[in-house]
Amino acid sequence: MKYQDCAEALQADDGPDGGVAAARLAEANINPATGLATDYLNHFNEAIMLLEMLSSCPDCRDDFLGWRPMSYREHFEASRFKGRALAIAAYDAADPSLRGCLDTLAGTMTAVLKATRAAMSSDIAPESAVALAEHAAALLRPLVARAGAVINGEDTADAGEPVTPQAVVDRLMKRA
Repeated sequence: MKYQDCAEALQADDGPDGGVAAARLAEANINPATGLATDYLNHFNEAIMLLEMLSSCPDCRDDFLGWRPMSYREHFEASRFKGRALAIAAYDAADPSLRGCLDTLAGTMTAVLKATRAAMSSDIAPESAVALAEHAAALLRPLVARAGAVINGEDTADAGEPVTPQAVVDRLMKRA
């Protein structure tokens, strides 16, 4: 199904209160308020899991090195997610600032994973690879949580102000 077909179907089903379209989104595990799906975070969680397993299973290094970054759209195009066309259409129709925030967070996570992968591709000692993996996973977990908050419409600071991805990264780097 092409994006336009999906978007038109969503609009056609959308009654005066938006209830039918919202129900279709929720049924497909897409947040009706944001138009975004947490299924995308599985892509990053898979890489984090491989990093976390590296200390007990050194063979996971090759699996991690095989991980490749994917955009939101690429992830759903390649997935078996039953609502993938709807997920892509909803993403395209989502608030540009939310989409931009998610894309920035995904870009940051991808940069961390690519740098980690590049370092692990070199001839480093197994202990160094484990330390690198643990550090990368520690950096990534809060970014995945922040991305989940964006997807679920919870991306606000305690003061009610939106939190930018740069502020999250700055805060993480101060802790490290």
